[in-house]
Amino acid sequence: MTDIVDILIKSDHPPEYAHPGDAGADLLSTRDLVLNPGERALVPTGVSIALPDGYVAFVVPRSGLASRHGITIVNSPGTVDAGYRGEIQVTLLNTDQTEPYSISAGDRIAQLIVMPVSRARFVPVDTLPDSARGEGGFGSTGYTADKAGATA
Repeated sequence: MTDIVDILIKSDHPPEYAHPGDAGADLLSTRDLVLNPGERALVPTGVSIALPDGYVAFVVPRSGLASRHGITIVNSPGTVDAGYRGEIQVTLLNTDQTEPYSISAGDRIAQLIVMPVSRARFVPVDTLPDSARGEGGFGSTGYTADKAGATA
C-alpha cells in the first residue's frame, strides 16, 4: 500500500492523478499562450501548496508533450520546497525547430510528484573512501555494450 500524505492546497483546479498508481498529478495552465520554436515561457498553474516538513514536490515534464511536440521544462525537475507558499509556475520550452505550440487555459502542462526527502548532514573529511566507480563520470561507463556485457 502506498502512503498518502495530506497536502494543503489553494487552487480552483487541484492537480489530479490520471490513473491509479501514477506518480505524477497533472498541473494545468491558467492562461492561453503560444510557444514559438525555441521559445520559453513561465506558465502559471494557479496552484499553491503547503508541503509538510520532510517532503518535496518536483515539477516534471509530461512525456506525451515532450515526445509529440518537443515541449519540456527548462529546469526539470523544478523543486518545490516545503517552506514555499507561492504559486507553482512552470518554465516551458518549445524545442521543436519549426512548429509553434498552442496552450489553452486548462491544458495539462506538467506533472507534480510529491516525495519524502532526507536532510543531509555534510561531514568534512580530508579524503573520501574508495568505490568501484571512483571519480569516473560523464560517459566513463561508455555508450555501447560489448559481447561480454561490459560497456565500451
